[in-house]
Amino acid sequence: MIKVQRVGESEFEAVIREGNGESRHRVTMSDAKAKQLTAGKHTPERCVEAAFHFLLDREPKESILARFDISVISRYFPEFEQELPRYLARL
Repeated sequence: MIKVQRVGESEFEAVIREGNGESRHRVTMSDAKAKQLTAGKHTPERCVEAAFHFLLDREPKESILARFDISVISRYFPEFEQELPRYLARL
């Protein structure tokens, strides 16, 4: 389960629960980046949630950085922005 909550103007907290374990992450994302990633069709919270589904398909929750800007995902996974629309469509 992934729960995303806005905690600041451009900051979100994501809580990932799997089995008995839980991880917490702080993600920053500007409104402009959210609009770019979602073509203005989804909320920023939904965009962050989709990004975590993308990440969890590639690595365990323990490997995800505790704090990061959403733009750094593309540095580790160049296909991120291209594949994100599929993840948004699944939510």
